[in-house]
Amino acid sequence: MWRLYHFTLCPFSRKVRFALAVKGVTHELVLERPWEKRSGFTQLNPAGQTPVMSLGGTVLVDSVAIIEHFEEVVERTGLLGATPEARAETRRLVAWFDQKFYAEVGAPLLAERMYKRTVLRGSPDGGVLREAGRMADIHLDYVDYLLERRAWLGGNQFGMADIAAAAHLSVADYLSGIDWDGHEPAKTWYSAIKSRPTFRPLLAERLEGLPPPAHYDKLDF
Repeated sequence: MWRLYHFTLCPFSRKVRFALAVKGVTHELVLERPWEKRSGFTQLNPAGQTPVMSLGGTVLVDSVAIIEHFEEVVERTGLLGATPEARAETRRLVAWFDQKFYAEVGAPLLAERMYKRTVLRGSPDGGVLREAGRMADIHLDYVDYLLERRAWLGGNQFGMADIAAAAHLSVADYLSGIDWDGHEPAKTWYSAIKSRPTFRPLLAERLEGLPPPAHYDKLDF
Protein backbone atom coordinates (compact mmCIF):
# COMPACT_ATOMS: atom_id res chain seq x y z
CA MET A 1 0.00 0.00 0.00
CA TRP A 2 1.12 3.55 -0.70
CA ARG A 3 2.31 5.63 2.25
CA LEU A 4 1.48 9.33 2.33
CA TYR A 5 3.67 11.47 4.55
CA HIS A 6 1.60 14.50 5.48
CA PHE A 7 1.06 17.24 8.04
CA THR A 8 -2.43 17.97 9.34
CA LEU A 9 -2.45 21.67 8.39
CA CYS A 10 -0.35 21.40 5.25
CA PRO A 11 -2.68 22.52 2.43
CA PHE A 12 -0.61 20.63 -0.14
CA SER A 13 -1.04 17.44 1.87
CA ARG A 14 -4.77 18.11 2.09
CA LYS A 15 -4.94 18.63 -1.65
CA VAL A 16 -3.34 15.23 -2.28
CA ARG A 17 -5.50 13.48 0.32
CA PHE A 18 -8.70 14.94 -1.12
CA ALA A 19 -7.69 14.00 -4.68
CA LEU A 20 -6.70 10.46 -3.70
CA ALA A 21 -10.01 9.99 -1.87
CA VAL A 22 -11.97 11.17 -4.91
CA LYS A 23 -10.01 8.79 -7.15
CA GLY A 24 -10.35 5.91 -4.68
CA VAL A 25 -6.62 5.38 -4.11
CA THR A 26 -6.05 3.61 -0.78
CA HIS A 27 -3.06 4.71 1.25
CA GLU A 28 -1.60 4.75 4.74
CA LEU A 29 -1.07 8.08 6.48
CA VAL A 30 2.20 8.95 8.22
CA LEU A 31 2.17 12.19 10.20
CA GLU A 32 5.23 14.38 9.72
CA ARG A 33 6.18 17.68 11.34
CA PRO A 34 8.37 19.15 8.61
CA TRP A 35 10.22 21.56 10.89
CA GLU A 36 11.62 18.59 12.85
CA LYS A 37 13.55 17.47 9.74
CA ARG A 38 13.41 13.80 10.72
CA SER A 39 16.27 12.00 9.00
CA GLY A 40 14.10 9.20 7.63
CA PHE A 41 11.83 11.77 6.03
CA THR A 42 14.56 13.97 4.57
CA GLN A 43 16.02 10.87 2.95
CA LEU A 44 12.76 10.57 1.03
CA ASN A 45 12.59 14.29 0.26
CA PRO A 46 15.76 16.32 0.88
CA ALA A 47 13.64 19.49 0.79
CA GLY A 48 11.95 18.26 3.98
CA GLN A 49 8.48 19.25 2.78
CA THR A 50 5.17 17.40 2.80
CA PRO A 51 3.51 15.69 1.02
CA VAL A 52 5.57 12.68 -0.03
CA MET A 53 4.27 9.30 -1.20
CA SER A 54 6.23 6.06 -1.24
CA LEU A 55 5.65 2.48 -2.29
CA GLY A 56 8.59 0.12 -2.22
CA GLY A 57 11.38 1.92 -4.05
CA THR A 58 9.07 4.48 -5.68
CA VAL A 59 8.98 7.94 -4.09
CA LEU A 60 6.73 10.74 -5.31
CA VAL A 61 7.41 14.30 -4.15
CA ASP A 62 5.38 17.52 -4.62
CA SER A 63 1.59 17.69 -4.62
CA VAL A 64 1.26 18.49 -8.32
CA ALA A 65 3.58 15.65 -9.34
CA ILE A 66 1.78 13.22 -7.04
CA ILE A 67 -1.68 14.06 -8.31
CA GLU A 68 -0.67 14.06 -11.97
CA HIS A 69 0.96 10.65 -11.43
CA PHE A 70 -2.34 9.20 -10.25
CA GLU A 71 -4.20 10.98 -13.03
CA GLU A 72 -2.02 8.96 -15.43
CA VAL A 73 -2.25 5.58 -13.72
CA VAL A 74 -5.82 5.65 -12.35
CA GLU A 75 -8.29 6.11 -15.19
CA ARG A 76 -11.45 6.60 -13.14
CA THR A 77 -12.62 10.06 -12.09
CA GLY A 78 -10.44 12.36 -14.15
CA LEU A 79 -9.81 15.63 -12.36
CA LEU A 80 -7.95 17.82 -14.85
CA GLY A 81 -10.56 18.25 -17.57
CA ALA A 82 -11.60 16.62 -20.83
CA THR A 83 -10.00 19.07 -23.28
CA PRO A 84 -6.59 20.77 -23.55
CA GLU A 85 -8.26 24.11 -22.83
CA ALA A 86 -10.02 22.76 -19.74
CA ARG A 87 -6.80 21.22 -18.45
CA ALA A 88 -4.95 24.50 -18.99
CA GLU A 89 -7.58 26.41 -17.02
CA THR A 90 -7.52 23.83 -14.23
CA ARG A 91 -3.74 24.01 -13.97
CA ARG A 92 -3.89 27.82 -13.93
CA LEU A 93 -6.26 27.82 -10.97
CA VAL A 94 -4.32 25.14 -9.10
CA ALA A 95 -1.20 27.30 -9.48
CA TRP A 96 -3.21 30.34 -8.31
CA PHE A 97 -4.03 28.69 -5.00
CA ASP A 98 -0.72 26.84 -4.60
CA GLN A 99 1.34 29.93 -5.24
CA LYS A 100 -0.59 33.19 -4.87
CA PHE A 101 -3.14 32.25 -2.21
CA TYR A 102 -0.58 30.31 -0.21
CA ALA A 103 1.97 33.14 -0.29
CA GLU A 104 -0.54 35.87 0.56
CA VAL A 105 -2.84 34.04 2.99
CA GLY A 106 -1.89 30.46 3.90
CA ALA A 107 1.80 30.83 4.70
CA PRO A 108 1.38 33.95 6.90
CA LEU A 109 -1.46 32.32 8.84
CA LEU A 110 0.50 29.12 9.36
CA ALA A 111 3.55 31.05 10.51
CA GLU A 112 1.69 33.33 12.90
CA ARG A 113 -1.16 31.19 14.21
CA MET A 114 0.29 27.69 14.04
CA TYR A 115 4.10 27.72 14.12
CA LYS A 116 4.53 30.61 16.56
CA ARG A 117 1.90 29.24 18.93
CA THR A 118 2.56 25.50 18.91
CA VAL A 119 6.29 25.37 18.19
CA LEU A 120 7.80 28.68 19.36
CA ARG A 121 5.20 29.28 22.10
CA GLY A 122 5.03 32.90 21.04
CA SER A 123 2.38 35.45 20.08
CA PRO A 124 1.28 36.22 16.53
CA ASP A 125 1.94 39.52 14.79
CA GLY A 126 -1.39 41.30 14.52
CA GLY A 127 -0.30 43.31 11.50
CA VAL A 128 0.57 40.19 9.55
CA LEU A 129 -2.76 38.60 10.45
CA ARG A 130 -4.72 41.67 9.36
CA GLU A 131 -2.95 41.74 6.01
CA ALA A 132 -3.57 38.02 5.51
CA GLY A 133 -7.26 38.60 6.25
CA ARG A 134 -7.39 41.47 3.78
CA MET A 135 -5.82 39.32 1.07
CA ALA A 136 -8.16 36.42 1.89
CA ASP A 137 -11.12 38.70 1.24
CA ILE A 138 -9.68 39.65 -2.16
CA HIS A 139 -9.23 35.98 -3.04
CA LEU A 140 -12.82 35.23 -2.00
CA ASP A 141 -13.96 38.03 -4.30
CA TYR A 142 -12.24 36.18 -7.14
CA VAL A 143 -13.83 32.87 -6.11
CA ASP A 144 -17.22 34.63 -6.15
CA TYR A 145 -16.47 36.02 -9.61
CA LEU A 146 -15.67 32.58 -10.99
CA LEU A 147 -18.67 30.89 -9.41
CA GLU A 148 -21.07 33.52 -10.73
CA ARG A 149 -20.04 32.35 -14.21
CA ARG A 150 -19.40 28.62 -13.72
CA ALA A 151 -20.89 25.69 -11.85
CA TRP A 152 -17.48 24.86 -10.37
CA LEU A 153 -14.24 26.80 -10.18
CA GLY A 154 -12.67 25.23 -13.26
CA GLY A 155 -15.81 24.96 -15.36
CA ASN A 156 -18.96 22.85 -15.51
CA GLN A 157 -17.57 19.87 -13.60
CA PHE A 158 -16.01 19.37 -10.19
CA GLY A 159 -12.27 18.92 -10.56
CA MET A 160 -8.76 19.66 -9.44
CA ALA A 161 -9.30 23.42 -9.19
CA ASP A 162 -12.01 22.83 -6.57
CA ILE A 163 -9.81 20.36 -4.71
CA ALA A 164 -6.87 22.76 -4.56
CA ALA A 165 -9.02 25.71 -3.50
CA ALA A 166 -10.81 23.70 -0.81
CA ALA A 167 -7.52 22.41 0.59
CA HIS A 168 -6.05 25.90 0.94
CA LEU A 169 -9.24 27.57 2.14
CA SER A 170 -9.89 24.85 4.74
CA VAL A 171 -6.49 25.40 6.34
CA ALA A 172 -6.97 29.17 6.37
CA ASP A 173 -10.46 28.66 7.82
CA TYR A 174 -9.06 26.35 10.53
CA LEU A 175 -6.70 29.18 11.49
CA SER A 176 -9.56 31.72 11.71
CA GLY A 177 -8.28 33.55 8.66
CA ILE A 178 -11.47 33.55 6.55
CA ASP A 179 -14.44 35.88 6.89
CA TRP A 180 -17.18 34.31 4.78
CA ASP A 181 -19.66 37.16 5.24
CA GLY A 182 -20.58 38.82 1.97
CA HIS A 183 -19.32 35.92 -0.14
CA GLU A 184 -22.47 33.92 -0.84
CA PRO A 185 -21.25 32.17 -4.03
CA ALA A 186 -18.10 31.03 -2.23
CA LYS A 187 -20.09 29.92 0.83
CA THR A 188 -22.54 27.90 -1.26
CA TRP A 189 -19.68 26.23 -3.14
CA TYR A 190 -17.68 25.49 0.02
CA SER A 191 -20.75 24.10 1.78
CA ALA A 192 -21.11 21.63 -1.10
CA ILE A 193 -17.44 20.71 -0.74
CA LYS A 194 -17.84 20.26 3.02
CA SER A 195 -20.69 17.81 2.49
CA ARG A 196 -18.61 15.44 0.35
CA PRO A 197 -17.70 12.17 2.12
CA THR A 198 -14.24 12.40 0.52
CA PHE A 199 -13.62 15.73 2.27
CA ARG A 200 -15.27 15.20 5.65
CA PRO A 201 -12.36 13.23 7.18
CA LEU A 202 -10.07 16.24 6.69
CA LEU A 203 -12.47 18.48 8.58
CA ALA A 204 -12.63 16.00 11.47
CA GLU A 205 -8.90 16.24 12.23
CA ARG A 206 -7.51 18.54 14.88
CA LEU A 207 -4.04 19.82 15.73
CA GLU A 208 -3.37 19.35 19.43
CA GLY A 209 -3.42 22.63 21.30
CA LEU A 210 -4.88 24.55 18.37
CA PRO A 211 -8.64 24.08 17.92
CA PRO A 212 -10.49 25.56 14.92
CA PRO A 213 -13.38 28.05 15.16
CA ALA A 214 -16.81 26.65 15.94
CA HIS A 215 -18.13 26.99 12.38
CA TYR A 216 -15.18 25.16 10.82
CA ASP A 217 -16.81 21.78 10.07
CA LYS A 218 -20.45 22.90 10.00
CA LEU A 219 -22.25 22.90 6.65
CA ASP A 220 -24.22 26.03 7.58
CA PHE A 221 -21.11 27.94 8.73
